[in-house]
Amino acid sequence: MNEKTGITIPAEVASPPEPAPKAAGGPARMIIFGNEKGGSGKSTLAMHVIVGLLRAGHKVGSVDVDSRQATLTRYLENRATIAETRGFNLPLPEHRLVVRSEKNPDEDAERFNQAVDALSRTCDAVVVDTPGSDAPLSRLAHSYADTLVTPMNDSFVDLDLLAKVDPETFKVICPSAYAEMVWDQRKVRMARDRGSIDWIVVRNRLSTLDTRNKRNMERVLGSLAKRIGFRTAPGFGDRVIFREMFLSGLTLLDLRDTGTKLTMSHLAARQEVRDLLNAVVSGPAPVAAPA
Repeated sequence: MNEKTGITIPAEVASPPEPAPKAAGGPARMIIFGNEKGGSGKSTLAMHVIVGLLRAGHKVGSVDVDSRQATLTRYLENRATIAETRGFNLPLPEHRLVVRSEKNPDEDAERFNQAVDALSRTCDAVVVDTPGSDAPLSRLAHSYADTLVTPMNDSFVDLDLLAKVDPETFKVICPSAYAEMVWDQRKVRMARDRGSIDWIVVRNRLSTLDTRNKRNMERVLGSLAKRIGFRTAPGFGDRVIFREMFLSGLTLLDLRDTGTKLTMSHLAARQEVRDLLNAVVSGPAPVAAPA
């Protein structure tokens, strides 16, 4: 068990044991997936973290605040359908979809708070998927993060949302819009309950090739991490299997229970999932202000 998070990832994620009852008064760990750029893989990563925690025996709640796309909600609906139609034993979280009013942000905030409060009473962890855009509800969700996971494709197009970079020297000039927003929500969190946000930037859809872009990205992110206070973690490789599983509602952690014969590619992808889970439940890094 990780002493800082209270969450355990077993050596082999297999069929879920009976979850232990939640400790009385123990707060649920809030894991927020956020990035203002769409197409970064938030929902896919969130789904794998949800299932990984469920299969480790934890009671998990999930909240989708992207009611327009509702990708996480649709993923879970597909999962429930295939479990029923094919008789698969697939663990499911207790899920809430927060529908935005488009008119009254206060009503949206109240619905979000009600969903989180209800899930926190019984769950060990609550995983929240946010939209790929800036919105009051997304900012509110960020402010409740114990762990904030920001997936980004391994390109300077995605990195531009975190920082402006000199094209000649690759030195960080200054933080960009999303990094500034995260810092603002860190201050909101600190003022609310003196809590801190452990921010993880996940390099997603990594190529297996050693390219100049890949090396430059690693260099810039290493410098930026120290400057604005996040840690980096590897995400999922650019594998077709991750894009194929949405319609079935499955994750890489479900394949054995569905009778799928595992290939070397499956095993490599499962290790990527384990690496992500271990990164999410590890301890926080120091927080620094953007300069």
